[in-house]
Parts: sequence; structure tokens; C-alpha cells
Amino acid sequence: QVNLVESGGGLVQAGGSLRLSCAASGFTFSTLSGTWYRQPPGKEREWVAHIGSGGTTSYSDSVKGRFTISRDNAKNMMYLQMNLLKPEATAIYSCRFINTWGQGTQVTVSS
Repeated sequence: QVNLVESGGGLVQAGGSLRLSCAASGFTFSTLSGTWYRQPPGKEREWVAHIGSGGTTSYSDSVKGRFTISRDNAKNMMYLQMNLLKPEATAIYSCRFINTWGQGTQVTVSS
């Protein structure tokens, strides 16, 4: 059974940093690509960043240059390092592998 658990969210001032983690279990982690999404309050969920099984990364234009997605296959973990955070980054952040989502972690950026 695929299980994903996000952590690392919180309240941070604009310009600050947070590192989100996604702990995965129930599948062969190293063989699959993973994705971070976010859902701002009152808005649709949007794609943030993607990492392939081989480590290839891609980012939405809104976070490119400030966010870094990474993975540790030995630990079955995926990360999202978020720097220079802006208030518009306030959202619930979720990770996804295959067709399974985690429960999400809240990120709030104050101005």
C-alpha cells in the first residue's frame, strides 16, 4: 500500500526558507518520479516541481530559481527546499507518487 507523509510546513516571514519532506513507503521508490503540488486558499491545486527517477528536475515558472526539489532513494524521501518565500506561496503542499497523494502540510508566509 502506497503511503506518503509530508512534513516541514509552518509559518515563516517573507524572504525566509522552509524545507518540506515527503516520506514514502509501499512501493519501489527509486524507480518512480515524484511531484510536489500546492493548493493556495480558495484556489485550484497547482504543480510546483517534479523529479524523475534519475534525478531530472523541472519547476513551475513561479518557483524556478528559488525552490529546489531533491530525493534520497536510500531513505525513500523527497524534499522541497523553498527559499526567498513570498506571501503568495501560502498553501497546502502535497507530494504525489503514482496516483497517490499525501495529506499535505501547511505553509504560511507572512508579509
